[in-house]
Amino acid sequence: MIVGVPKEIKTREYRVGMVPAGVRALTSAGHTVLVETNAGVGSGIPDSEYQRVGAQIVQSADEVWKRAEMIVKVKEPIAPEYERIQDGQIIYTYFHLAGVDPELTRTLLKKKASAVAYETIQLDDGSLPLLKPMSEVAGKMAIQVGAACLEKAHGGKGILLGGVPGVRRGRVTIIGGGVVGTCAAKVAVGMGAEVTIIDINLERLTYLDDVFLGRVATLASDTESIAKSVREADLVVGGVLIPGAAAPKLVSEALVAEMSPGSVVVDVAVDQGGCIETCVPTTHDNPTFVKHGVVHYCVANMPGAVPQTSTYALTNTTRPYSRKIADMGLVEAIKSDKALARGLNTYNGQVTYEAVAKDLGYNYVSIFDAIGAKGGR
Repeated sequence: MIVGVPKEIKTREYRVGMVPAGVRALTSAGHTVLVETNAGVGSGIPDSEYQRVGAQIVQSADEVWKRAEMIVKVKEPIAPEYERIQDGQIIYTYFHLAGVDPELTRTLLKKKASAVAYETIQLDDGSLPLLKPMSEVAGKMAIQVGAACLEKAHGGKGILLGGVPGVRRGRVTIIGGGVVGTCAAKVAVGMGAEVTIIDINLERLTYLDDVFLGRVATLASDTESIAKSVREADLVVGGVLIPGAAAPKLVSEALVAEMSPGSVVVDVAVDQGGCIETCVPTTHDNPTFVKHGVVHYCVANMPGAVPQTSTYALTNTTRPYSRKIADMGLVEAIKSDKALARGLNTYNGQVTYEAVAKDLGYNYVSIFDAIGAKGGR
């Protein structure tokens, strides 16, 4: 198979879809890997490192997209890339189709592209192995950037999360006790903040109480618990995920308006539409805005700011699936791997992931009905 790795063009996105180890795994198996020139520079990987393991360095994104049977990326294609998508092409990346430009889904369907979404590849135990590393990075970053936003010079109320003797510590409310919430809590506790985690799953709260040895408060999620905790917080982190679907709006605009001026919200779920009603996607160039006196940080590709960590963390998990698709072809790979099958969001002009179909108003076609109707690569 011919596999293409274009340079990411989303604002301040420095990650790359494949590192030299992934290229070597493919080229040693007889596949061809095309890497756009300087695709890895933002992650500290020069073209020479890709050439050393057998990649062909290609001068333009147009050529990579035109020649490749499978594209391996990090972020979903954005408007300038829509016309580059080839008919029937496999695209393996994060998509978050329920939370991005609907035109992307229309383009994928029109061109009968196979969208294999990192975020919906799901193991039988319900875990999301390709989302987990970026959730870990984003969760830890949420406290880091939230603490900076609380500084007066950045529009915050001027609170030090860890406090000092004789002065109260900063209050952090984390909505969602999954990977994002747990990693955010680790950093917040380490900084000395007063931390509350809210989740609907009581077993998960029991686990978190044990893990943190009582150093975080845990609350069962309901309207009153969320309202009280958000009102009192200096920093609110949204980390709620429903695989493939739009995030539920758990913090209303009215509730945000009740927070004290200079408070901060960081919505890690913004690439899935966000769980805080006032949040809209921002970029690393302009990461924050103020609404109702509250500083909002809503960057949709947070891990892109730390590419030398996040690129390697991501590709450690994406590599085995790209190799399987290249070796077996997409259809046979899906038939052999239920987790990978759950990652297929569009195929042959059909939406094959139920939550995406529901949120975007398309007819849902099961994966195996779709691939059964038409063989393919």
